[in-house]
Amino acid sequence: MIKIKVFLSDVDGVMTDAGMYYTESGDEFKKFNTHDGMGFNLIQQTGVKIGIVTTENTKMVERRAAKLKMDYLYQGKGFGGKLAAALDICAKENISIKEVAYIGDDVNCIELLQNVGLAACPANATSKVKAIPGIIHLQKNGGEGAVREFIDMILDGTVGKL
Repeated sequence: MIKIKVFLSDVDGVMTDAGMYYTESGDEFKKFNTHDGMGFNLIQQTGVKIGIVTTENTKMVERRAAKLKMDYLYQGKGFGGKLAAALDICAKENISIKEVAYIGDDVNCIELLQNVGLAACPANATSKVKAIPGIIHLQKNGGEGAVREFIDMILDGTVGKL
């Protein structure tokens, strides 16, 4: 079984419902799930480092990462950039990419999902992500506790080990 030392997540479509809400004045809103937040806290308490690797680059994600006391935040990482970010984290932690768990939902996550030791996707992930060999198909949609579902599976030993 794979030993997990770092847990990484995408944001839009994973930690959120993939919706982008705008006010008339241009303010943007995202809805995050508090169960996911507690999951990050629980896995971090076991000594696993946590982080976000996302294509977007927003202050609200920066604030969410700070609130959750993330060890790592990499924003503005699109195609190819997500794997590079994860490899940078691995170098800093002196671990293998196979000791990383990652949850992603769309085509810009595929390269990283194919390389980590433990990969999962929300129930509403794109078909190309769901087709990745060995990926764990979660029952919950993004923004509805999918991150927590994956973390609970790791914590209870259903997948991976700590």
